[in-house]
Amino acid sequence: MKKHIPNFLTCVNLAIGCVGIYYTLTGQEISAFYFVIAAGLFDFFDGFAARMLKVQSEIGKQLDSLSDLVSFGLLPSFFMLSWLQGSSDYFWIAIVIAVFSAIRLAIFNIDESQSDSFKGLPTPANAIMLTSLIFLPFEIYEYTLISICIFSAIMLVSPVRLIALKFSSARWKGNEDRWVLILGVLTLLIVFQWTSLPYLIPFYILVSVVSFVARFTR
Repeated sequence: MKKHIPNFLTCVNLAIGCVGIYYTLTGQEISAFYFVIAAGLFDFFDGFAARMLKVQSEIGKQLDSLSDLVSFGLLPSFFMLSWLQGSSDYFWIAIVIAVFSAIRLAIFNIDESQSDSFKGLPTPANAIMLTSLIFLPFEIYEYTLISICIFSAIMLVSPVRLIALKFSSARWKGNEDRWVLILGVLTLLIVFQWTSLPYLIPFYILVSVVSFVARFTR
């Protein structure tokens, strides 16, 4: 029975993504953001459960990617498409988010170099970055939104190394960049609350780039 627990959690992630798409298409963008966060939690717990119960499987790996494509590929793609539809004739550009999310997930499945760091922006982080734009206190204009879609697609498949929150221990030494990232995100949330949400993933990218540049130049 325990071997089905991670796959059940993955299916919940998929179901949440489907509901999030519904809220996106009905113009309830803030609700869609919450569903992205909920899907992200289940995406974390399905992998955690598989490792803890030692029931990792190939079918679980494939199901996880398919669920992620819905929750973190299609959902943010429709989110940006719906947003652009009212202000631009080029709203179909948002489809690149779904396409490049699929490419990113396929690469991740066969790339064994991403065990302790990510190559390119993970799809959950990308989905959070895009859907959290709804919390910005100012209007985003057409070409800025188009540029964000293109930047998002490029980051998904870029060779840039980004931090993975995979701790071998809770010690500071050896995990400096991870703890800096966690403490920085918590500080932003405490000080700026909801208005900080659109800046959390750019902060994650910044900390990651600085960390890997510093490590490379030592």
